[in-house]
Amino acid sequence: MGKPCDRRHKGDAIKTDPLTSILHDREATSEVALQCFDALEPVDLDFMIGRWRGVEIATNHPMDGLLAATNWYGKAFVDPETVHPLLFQNGQGHVFKVAPSLMAMRLGLKLSFVKHKALRPLLRLLIALSKTDTSQARLRMMDYRHQVSATMIYDRLPINDSFRKIDDHTVLGVMDFKDLPQPFFFVLHRDQ
Repeated sequence: MGKPCDRRHKGDAIKTDPLTSILHDREATSEVALQCFDALEPVDLDFMIGRWRGVEIATNHPMDGLLAATNWYGKAFVDPETVHPLLFQNGQGHVFKVAPSLMAMRLGLKLSFVKHKALRPLLRLLIALSKTDTSQARLRMMDYRHQVSATMIYDRLPINDSFRKIDDHTVLGVMDFKDLPQPFFFVLHRDQ
């Protein structure tokens, strides 16, 4: 018998499994999301090169809804030394790079009301003021949960994002933030 998040085929249909549910519903418990993450194969640095569109996976994490409230787009990996970990989209659909801020991150985690719909224009304005063209992270092969896989290391935050392969155009990401014991989950889809 395989791991709980293995994809199984029955005839031509894919049997619903926890990973399929996570991708469809964009929610899970942390335990189930970690089981799925652990069952996926690692990726190398070259696999991650390119621009990726992201979606959050709700796991009752303090960050749930924060990225969506700020119009988060995803991440861009130019090369192992040039990484843009926070891409956002403005009202005209233009994607821009933002410098992450530890203070803003901590405030967003402590003040859950900032996710309220009425505050979204203010949040998006504050994010737009943090635009940058400078790389804000690096990409390295690192061990996380007993597998070595591509990992994004923020330059100025105590955060690593580890990635595992769902398919050739999709990865499951786990944000490991030193200040929080619970990981934050997201999915990245490669821009075509």
